[in-house]
This record gives sequence, C-alpha cells and structure tokens, in this order.
Amino acid sequence: MTGPKLNEKSYVAGERSGTKATAKYVRTSASKIRAVLDLVRGLDVKSADQVLQLTERHTAIPVRKLLASAVANAVNNDNQDADELYIIACFADEGPTLKRFKPRARGRASRILKRTCHVTIIVARMSDERIAIIQARAERQGAGSGRPAATSRRDRVARSRAKDDSGEEGAEQTVDDVVEETSSDAVSAAIWEGSVDATDDGEAPEGYEIKGNAQSMLFHTPDSRYYKATKAEVWFDTEESAVAAGFSKPGTTAADTEEAAEAEADNASNTAADEAEEN
Repeated sequence: MTGPKLNEKSYVAGERSGTKATAKYVRTSASKIRAVLDLVRGLDVKSADQVLQLTERHTAIPVRKLLASAVANAVNNDNQDADELYIIACFADEGPTLKRFKPRARGRASRILKRTCHVTIIVARMSDERIAIIQARAERQGAGSGRPAATSRRDRVARSRAKDDSGEEGAEQTVDDVVEETSSDAVSAAIWEGSVDATDDGEAPEGYEIKGNAQSMLFHTPDSRYYKATKAEVWFDTEESAVAAGFSKPGTTAADTEEAAEAEADNASNTAADEAEEN
C-alpha cells in the first residue's frame, strides 16, 4: 500500500487534499517551471492569476492555463466557489528528455537535451477566517469609502453616462455662438493696460517687446532664454504692465514679481526724494 502523497499536502493515505489539474509533457525544463510555481504557492487563485499575468517569464503562460483548469475542475466537479479557492500545492516533475545532436568539427557531434516536465496544481477551499480577511480587504479597497468594488464601478458608470448626456445637450450650440465666444475671448486679451493683441504674422508691435502667454500667465523679456520659443498671445510695453495684468516671470510666482516691482518703485521714489533734497 502506498503512503500519503506529501507533495500534494495529503497526510493520510488514500485521502485527497483538493482538486488537481495536471499538464503533462510541457516542453520546458522543470527548473524553469518551479521558479514560477514558487511565486504563487499558497496564494488565493485571484492573486495568483494576477501574479502570473504580470510575470515576464515565458513559463508563466502554461502555469496560468493550468491554474484556470484546476479552478474549473473545482467549480464543475466539486461544486466549489472560485473566490474561496487557493493553491494548496504545486510542483513540477521531470518528464522524458528528447535527445538530439548537433554536428561539430572533425566528424564529432554534441548532444542536445530537450527537457520536458509534468506540472501539477492543487486547489482547495480556504478556511473561513482567511475568507473573511480577504473579503474585508476587498471591501476596504473598493472605492476608498468602504464600498464594494462592484458598487463603486456602477456609480462611476452612472456618472459617466450622465456626463455624456449633458455633453450631448451642450453640443447643440450653434456656430454663431461659438464665433461670438471666440471673439469675446480674443477681445478680453487686450483689456490690460499697456498691452496689445498678437498679430497674425507674429511680429512685435512697435513699443511692445515683452511676450505674454495667456495660458501659462507668464511673460518673457527679450533677454529671456524662452523668448524665441514662446508664441506671444499678448504683447506688453513694460514689465510693470505685465505684472499688473497678473503675469509673472518663469521660475517666480505672481506675488514674487509684484513684490519685486513694488520694491523697485519704492527705490525709485526714495532716489527721487534724495535728489530733490540735494537740489
């Protein structure tokens, strides 16, 4: 009488530890398969499938197919729930070796050994405590608010459909309305004092050499490294006009630029006062 199959996690002779699936004569060496099996041994089937899907070893492909077969056997033959299964045991045995030869110099031949293996995966039902832990973890990861993932997905789909419906209603806008909005936006670019709109040829108007970008709210002086690469949407005559319009230099915030302009104005006023006292 044979003893218990310890590699199948069966410690009593004649008893079965779970549902088994076997792939025979897999055309790769057992050592390469074992490296992948070590990654998923003891995991629940959902986590194991995710690990195998992201594993870059080519041997992960037959192992993943075999795992799906083992889960299907447990569901169809043993009436198990797929979400409650885990890999209780997995191993790879050596199969027959195909011997081939490669011709070499001086009439010799070198041997080529093409290995095969037999892969076995056994799945079984997890304990109630482990199932409760996995379900609680899934609920916590559902949507950040403690809701299950399925409920969160339904909410996202509903919001997306509502957004699409509102977008279709807004798409009924006429061409004249679009032209009017575009023209009003273009006019609003020139409401700042000391600024003019950019021309179609891209040339700087006389007396206006500072480029302004309305999207980034940055302005560039002729000595700036970004001056040539920047497409001007509005031109300013002085840096003070650009700062007053809410623009700032690259690498600084608008508040910093305003403080620097105020400091320069104070210095200029103090210098003028000192000259007046001397006169």
